[in-house]
Amino acid sequence: MIQDAFWGILIPFLGTSLGAGCVFFLKNSLRDGIQRALTGFAAGVMVAASVWSLLIPAMEQAADLGRLAFFPAAVGFWLGILFLLLLDHLIPHLHQNSLQAEGPKSQLQRTTMMVLAVTLHNIPEGMAVGVVYAGYLAGTAQITAAGALALSLGIAIQNFPEGAIISMPLRAEGMKKGRAFWGGVLSGIVEPIGAVLTILAAGIVVPALPYLLSFAAGAMLYVVVEELIPEMSQGQHSNVGTVFFAVGFSVMMVLDVALE
Repeated sequence: MIQDAFWGILIPFLGTSLGAGCVFFLKNSLRDGIQRALTGFAAGVMVAASVWSLLIPAMEQAADLGRLAFFPAAVGFWLGILFLLLLDHLIPHLHQNSLQAEGPKSQLQRTTMMVLAVTLHNIPEGMAVGVVYAGYLAGTAQITAAGALALSLGIAIQNFPEGAIISMPLRAEGMKKGRAFWGGVLSGIVEPIGAVLTILAAGIVVPALPYLLSFAAGAMLYVVVEELIPEMSQGQHSNVGTVFFAVGFSVMMVLDVALE
């Protein structure tokens, strides 16, 4: 079981690293249409993962509360939203295709703040994988090895384009290919770290598992609504992002159900 969790935690990070490696093979920055498609796909995966892999299991685990089974999920969800809102205000970062940085004023370089922006929304993804594997290790009936693997694979699939979306613009900003690659890789390192910390937290407080599951869901949906949806919808032909949102949602839904 521990070995399954170890590899499950590393799979999403591998997806980010492989995506960042695109900087060695692609000469130019990604076209707007491709970026919107990849961003829409990532958003779709994250929404489906939040519902099927996190919120529904959170409510199933609280089933003994009867009609109040929604309570841990609702509380955890809002705590996740507020946590990301707080990080958004505390950490200086610059979103893709944005001219103005968010968070407190700082003297950080544009490239550093771009890496921080991606790192920021990788935190809830790492937590999501960690809390699902925590449930699996705790022997929770609602979370199987296949279900945990489905979430891990889904996050890894959407991390591949994310790795490219960060390393390619870093290269376009004038950074050398090697440094742009490592910038993409480092933006994803918070995922396995966040996963391990979440597993440890869940191990200490097992009854908190429904709250942690929904916390990760709230944090991920904050990222989707605050960052990914605006990015996939801007400019002309925004329906490309919408179509790929549906593709990402479908892929994650199929993975989660088919691998149960």
